[in-house]
Amino acid sequence: MGKRKMYNTTIDTDLIKEIKILAARFDKRQNDLLEEAIQDLLEKYKFQDEETPSLGISNG
Repeated sequence: MGKRKMYNTTIDTDLIKEIKILAARFDKRQNDLLEEAIQDLLEKYKFQDEETPSLGISNG
């Protein structure tokens, strides 16, 4: 991975609770688990057809 940058968002409170429990259970940082989840999501959509509509992600 490359350079790190702060990224703020809001997350469902139940998901926050679950990620905190998971992090404590596996003695990992919450951020590391969230990055792993994002990587899994990106990998999931990586191999979709090019004809599939974009995810609506903009650069701005």
